[in-house]
Amino acid sequence: MARSKARESRSQKLAIHGGPKAKTTPYRTGKRFGRDELKELKEALAQNTLFYAHGTKVRQFCTEFAAKYGKKYAVACTSGTASIHVALGAVGVTCGDEVITSVLTDAGGFIPVLYQNAVPIFADIDPRTYDMTAETIAAKITPRTKAVVVVHLAGNAADMDPILKLCRRKKLYVIEDCAQTWNGLYKGRLAGTMGHIGCYSLNDYKHLSVGDGGAILTDNLRLAKRAALFTDKCYSRNMWGVRTGGGCAFLAPNYRMSELCGAVALAQLRKVDWICERRNRMGKLLTRLIEDTPGILPPAITPGAESSNWYYMMRVDEKTLGVSRDAFMKALMAEGVPAGMYLRRVDQYPLFRKMSIYPPQKDGFVAPYDLPVYKPGRIKYRRQECPNVDLVLKTAVIIQMREFYSDRDIRETAAAIRKVAEYYLAKKSGSSKRR
Repeated sequence: MARSKARESRSQKLAIHGGPKAKTTPYRTGKRFGRDELKELKEALAQNTLFYAHGTKVRQFCTEFAAKYGKKYAVACTSGTASIHVALGAVGVTCGDEVITSVLTDAGGFIPVLYQNAVPIFADIDPRTYDMTAETIAAKITPRTKAVVVVHLAGNAADMDPILKLCRRKKLYVIEDCAQTWNGLYKGRLAGTMGHIGCYSLNDYKHLSVGDGGAILTDNLRLAKRAALFTDKCYSRNMWGVRTGGGCAFLAPNYRMSELCGAVALAQLRKVDWICERRNRMGKLLTRLIEDTPGILPPAITPGAESSNWYYMMRVDEKTLGVSRDAFMKALMAEGVPAGMYLRRVDQYPLFRKMSIYPPQKDGFVAPYDLPVYKPGRIKYRRQECPNVDLVLKTAVIIQMREFYSDRDIRETAAAIRKVAEYYLAKKSGSSKRR
């Protein structure tokens, strides 16, 4: 009996302290690109042109993408960041406008706002779903607000009905940032299909990848036409790709997707359902296996939503476990689980704290923050205005998700989380008894 107890004690010893790892096998991997992509690429090369306006692959991707998501129009571009910029250009965001977006997002969410000489305004998040809410958005609306970029974070769609109702009442454009939420569902509707424009990233880390690429969806013909012009330096083109019209009517960048990216996007689009279904299933399984573990807060999925789990972000209750998030995360990584934390609140980036958006001006002018509309006081990004995001970032742990993971991978991941949590819980309990 004593030997049995000793073995059991050793089995619970954390790997970081020399015990055996909870994750006993390597995570299963797979090939993201293969024959389907090669077939489309060969056809693209056989066209003897890789220019979207003369080829067929980008056009075909846009047609199939729009049809698949039940929208009338799709426009392809070069990145998820570009897709946000295209959307803002399409709805007419310009100098003196404000655009509300999430305080927890990628820089690609605010860079396009600044490129339009508009001002990004950051809304706080729900501490369990990690998404913006109608309440946090409403707190940031001013007479200068032109649009809201709703960030659907980590595969989990935001609670859209109250947001849409609020924006309709305030006559604001709704742009959905679905870079991390391909195939995310909200009450039976796909993320990206509920607002005026849905924006998507196709970079190498996303559910659907072409290396780097982006796309927008809309039902509005006027917005679709302007988006198409915005991706191509405001050049009008006929069905043969020949420029028509009298030249540029407004300032627009070059965000044209190449036929090579369009070819890969086509093949990837036909796999995205399987990819997202797998990630949804794995996220549900992991939550079920750890949700009763004291001190662990799994991500809360928005009511009525289905997550495509770009990553899995849980939180550690430091008070309950008696350990810091960082120490917990190190112990978890030692158990063989790919855990980490890379997110930052974007409103505290140096370019906002130091107002170094552009090179220093001789007279100290900082565009767009020193436009007359903002005087006498400039906008300040105060940390205390978004308290929930600090709570999340202090306690969150990101677990990588891959569609190739097996059920065993998820079960061993859950076992590692439970093992680390139970160790620190027992340690805290023992310390309390000794006191």
